Amino acid sequence: MRSLLEFRSIKYVLITLILLSLATVARAQDFQSDTPEHVIQGLQETFIQAMKKGDELGYRGRLELMTPAINRSHDMDTIIRSILGANWNKLDGKQQQKINETFRKLSIATYAERFNRYDRERFEIIEQRSLPRDQILVRSKLIQADGNSINFDYVLHQSKEGWLIINILVDGVSDLAMKRAEYNAILKRDGFEALIAMLEQKILQTEQN
Repeated sequence: MRSLLEFRSIKYVLITLILLSLATVARAQDFQSDTPEHVIQGLQETFIQAMKKGDELGYRGRLELMTPAINRSHDMDTIIRSILGANWNKLDGKQQQKINETFRKLSIATYAERFNRYDRERFEIIEQRSLPRDQILVRSKLIQADGNSINFDYVLHQSKEGWLIINILVDGVSDLAMKRAEYNAILKRDGFEALIAMLEQKILQTEQN
């Protein structure tokens, strides 16, 4: 009798593990099948949700809401490597890990600070077009209550996790280009620790606003 119960228990565990594995694979396939446009729509829906609940959630609540959405939609590792360019290879492993973590925290904190209040804004996807090097541009705009709009254009590439953002242009200004000039100037003038200190200071500033 004991061996029969043990057999049934093991069988139940195996079936459970198989079902969990299948569910995980299905979720991964669903995510990887998302088009670039769907990735941007999902991200922008999170922004609107954070704005609508801005005061209720507070900074910490918006940070918690946005973190998974941004991790799903942004290739932060590729972004920071692209920003640092040749300087990336001059960093040792611990420095690369440190700036990866700090840059990710700052990026999410900046979103949580900026998308904090709702005044009938809405996002609209304009078009999706192909770019060189198998990249995709998704053009969109944030339409404000007064009818004015801000252009948000996203450059995505396909990774193992699916389509991910590697650059954002706001009204034609490349976020990647701005950070590349700023970060590398600090690295050249003051060194790695000064760059980390600057990023951490910016994180603190988002918490205070």
